Parts: sequence; C-alpha cells; structure tokens
Amino acid sequence: MIETAPTARLLVTGGAGFIGSCYVRDVLARRDGTRITVLDKLTYAGNRANLAAVEADAEQAARFAFVRGDIADPEAVGPLVGDADAVVNFAAESHVDRSILDPAAFLRTGIDGVHVLLEAVRREAERASSGVRARPPRLLQVSTDEVYGSVEEGFSLEGDALAPRSPYAAAKAAGELLARSYHVTYGLDVVVTRGSNTYGPYHHPEKLIPLFVTNALDDRPLPLYGDGMQVRDWLYVADHAAAVDHVLRRGVSGEVYNVPGSHHVPNRDVVAQLLAYLGKPWSLVRFVEDRPGHDRRYAMDGAKLAQLGWSNRVAFADGLAATIDWFRANEAWWRTARSGDWDAYYERQYAGRLANTDAAAGAQPVAEPVAAPVDVAPGSAPADAGA
Repeated sequence: MIETAPTARLLVTGGAGFIGSCYVRDVLARRDGTRITVLDKLTYAGNRANLAAVEADAEQAARFAFVRGDIADPEAVGPLVGDADAVVNFAAESHVDRSILDPAAFLRTGIDGVHVLLEAVRREAERASSGVRARPPRLLQVSTDEVYGSVEEGFSLEGDALAPRSPYAAAKAAGELLARSYHVTYGLDVVVTRGSNTYGPYHHPEKLIPLFVTNALDDRPLPLYGDGMQVRDWLYVADHAAAVDHVLRRGVSGEVYNVPGSHHVPNRDVVAQLLAYLGKPWSLVRFVEDRPGHDRRYAMDGAKLAQLGWSNRVAFADGLAATIDWFRANEAWWRTARSGDWDAYYERQYAGRLANTDAAAGAQPVAEPVAAPVDVAPGSAPADAGA
C-alpha cells in the first residue's frame, strides 16, 4: 500500500484522452502541489483542447507539462519516468469498432507501449535499489471490464479468468497481464484498475452516448446495434478518475481492482432516456446490423474496491443530464472532434448498416427521469452514494 505524497510528480500517459484528461483536471484542481506531466500521441482519441482549462489557470499550469509522444517510444518514455514518482497509464486506442477495422494500432499501444513503460519503471526501480533515487515509481495500469468478456449472469471478480472477445479487449488484457508479470518477476510496484463503461463530458463522439446525443442534436439517424439489449454498467467519468486516484494512493501492490458504475441498463434504454431528455423522437433510432463479437453483458463485483474505501458519487440520471448539457454547451468542441477523418470513418462503419433500415418500429421504451440502479453487485455502493 502507498500513500502518494500531495506533492507527487505524476506521469500521466494518454492524459489528453477522455478519462485521462478528467483525471488530470481533477487532480490539479485540488491545488495540493501535485505536479503532472502528460505524455500523449494526440491520435483521434487524444485532444489537447481537453486540457485547455488547466493551461488557462496560472496556478495549475505552473504544475503541468505536456509532451507529445508515443508510449511505445523508449526514448520519449525513459526520461519522463525517470522524473516521476508514479505513472498512470490511460494511453489506449479505446474504440472497439476501430479495433475491428484496424487492430494493429491497438496492439502497439496496448502491448508494446505497456512493455516500454514497464521497462522504464524497471530501470528506475534498479536506480532506487542502488540509492540513486529515493524510491521506485509505482505504475497504475488502467484496464477495462471488457477483459472479462461477455458475462451472461452474475458479477465478475478480479480473480476470474479473462476472456476478451475483441482486439481492443485482448490488447488491454495482454497489457495488464504483462504489468502484473513484472510485479511478480521483478518486484515492480504495479496496480491495475478495471473500469466499467465510462461516460461524461469530453467523451469522443464515436462512443454510444456522445454519438447519439450529437446525432440527435442534428436530427440524424441513431444507429443502434442489433436489438439494443446489450447491458452495460455505466460509470461517470469523474467517478472513474477518482477511483483511479484512490487506487494509486491506497491500492495494494500487485492487486487488481474492479471499478463498477453499479448501474446496469440495456443500451436501448439509455438511448430512450437521452432522447427523452433532449425532447427528440424515438423515430430517429435505426436498429442496424450488430458488430462482430458484440458482448451481451458486462457486470463486475465492486466489493474489493469498496473495502479499500471508495464508492461512486454520481447517479446515472444525474450524470447523463450533465453530459447532455455539456455537449449542448460545447458544440464547437464536438464538431471539431467530428472533423478530419470523421466522415470517412462514419461512412465505413455505418453507411452500409443504415442503407436498408427504417425508423425504429414500436413504442419508445419508458425513460424514467431518475432510474434506480439495477443489479447492484455485492459490495458495490449505490450509484449515488458518497465516497
């Protein structure tokens, strides 16, 4: 267990991405002296604008540095790890659909990049053992509930077998297994978190909630895979970032911690709820051909993290409303995110699927304005519980 000092020097890889940038903003906003260096390649998943609020704040900006680079590049990574007390690795190509179209980039970041980070941490551990630095850095590897594969019933425990079913999930599983092997083999201080489906402001508009919110704002069709009954456990981004920080500071070395959202709901119902909030018709929905290997259900047990003293704060209905309001208020951000190669990607992914579909048949599902969490796993706090 480690209590990271408030004045810690953190290297946050992938810190311009969705969850990583939230982590950076929230940690620096505590104004406790923590210094953060972000290393980000700025692919489609990384956006320097996500850190604009930090750079606009003089006090936070003085404790912040940005380096554009690849975690699979040892020359970029080595010196940065050498200056860090801890490394938090959010870096990942994160969209399952893209991993099906082009898996190579996911393997480079999720496996090769993790290996480069671990080797750099190992060198620093050797320097610490020889007295060159005070202590070795801790590495926190951010993973996903998707490594468990489709969970038809019950709740996944940290010790359950991994059964990833997409190139994205397989790369994440390989990365975290590699990280844990370095703990066992070399004694590195490594912890792993597995987060559930995360949503919130700054979410790249390829993902379900931001895609459907932005499409609905433009009165464009909403391509819903299959029958829309795939069940996901929704976790608000600020809660996910807070859980990562909690594990970084208090997690036991070598351990894995599930980070559930404790709100399990079919995609179809999420879409109904966001359309109702926007005042848009269910007729925008199109049921389209499902993607290959689409997991039917994710669900994790959160007892281990609860025992460490963490629980989520934001109820899904509140988080969804805050997310939709943010996208309404930040049209310039999401239109920029939907520029560049967006049209080519969207055409490749959805044009064929949408070509032969009609407006969704049947009545819109009932969208409760405040929905109680469903199937709360043993040991998990309710979705609106305080930390």
